[in-house]
Amino acid sequence: MLPDLEQIKQKALQALQRIQDEASLEDWRIANLGRSSSLMMVFDQLGKLAREDRPTIGKQANEVKRMLEIAFSTRADALHQAALQQTLQSQRLDVTLPGRSFSMGKLHPATISLRLVVRAFADMGFQVYRSPEVETDEYNFGLLNMPPNHPARDMWDTFYTSMPNVSLRPHTSPGQIHVMRQYAPQPIRAILPGMCYRYEQINARKETQFNQLEVLAVGKNITLGDLKGTVSDFARRLFGQNIRTRFRASYFPFTEPSAEYDFECLLCNGKGCSVCAGTGWLEIGGCGMVHPIVLQNGGYDPAQFTGFAAGLGTERIMMLKHRIEDIRYFWTNDMRFLEQF
Repeated sequence: MLPDLEQIKQKALQALQRIQDEASLEDWRIANLGRSSSLMMVFDQLGKLAREDRPTIGKQANEVKRMLEIAFSTRADALHQAALQQTLQSQRLDVTLPGRSFSMGKLHPATISLRLVVRAFADMGFQVYRSPEVETDEYNFGLLNMPPNHPARDMWDTFYTSMPNVSLRPHTSPGQIHVMRQYAPQPIRAILPGMCYRYEQINARKETQFNQLEVLAVGKNITLGDLKGTVSDFARRLFGQNIRTRFRASYFPFTEPSAEYDFECLLCNGKGCSVCAGTGWLEIGGCGMVHPIVLQNGGYDPAQFTGFAAGLGTERIMMLKHRIEDIRYFWTNDMRFLEQF
């Protein structure tokens, strides 16, 4: 049987030298080292040999197996390196070519506008306070001096949810109650930015969702003059010293007296266009002195404290600053518009 082992070894090594690819190498392994190979059959027959021949035959069979396994491993490495070199030659990479540049993300223009407005009020000493976008009926209307069935509720085309007395906030004014109840009776100078939602007729001036920023100041001896000075100073900080502003008497149930304030339309320089509805002025928001009932609901004594509140749409600020003619551009995800900022 020793000559048979030598013949098995020589035949296997000769066949191994003729192997030129990894698939054929695997076939060689199965044929010469697999369970049904001639070498493995020798191990199966050891039990049938004479007792004195078993050690010699077994030692030689293990030696042949070890040599074939080493030869197989060496040949596998050589074929792998050859395949790698062939791939490098056929699929050569030109490292001198410039790499593909990555397009960097940018802030959305609505975010840019919101940060611009927040920075202006922060410079005037106001602190940011965040409030929920989904509110109960009590915070959206009741605590703002609009009890159930109050006609002023029709001023906001509210999105109601399937949960009773829960809706998307149509304005940021509910945040007034949150911040007042948290800090009363301390003085407050806060801004409350965030998204609002209304069932609006969409046009160049109105959208169903928009960012709004609420301005709230509560303390002793705060007057309407403080409100007008704050709004006018804000306008000058954003648009320069020559920007014109105006206040128009209005009505809001949570302020008394109430007003709406406009900035001169910079798209048409006050001559009238589709964005300002031909008036030469662009409505920015509403304002007024905080109603005594709202102060009381927030935890302040109206006999000792007064305050003012104002709300403004930050997208309209961006429209004025960059002469954007249609508010719908902000939410249509048109890259031609977004990439300009």
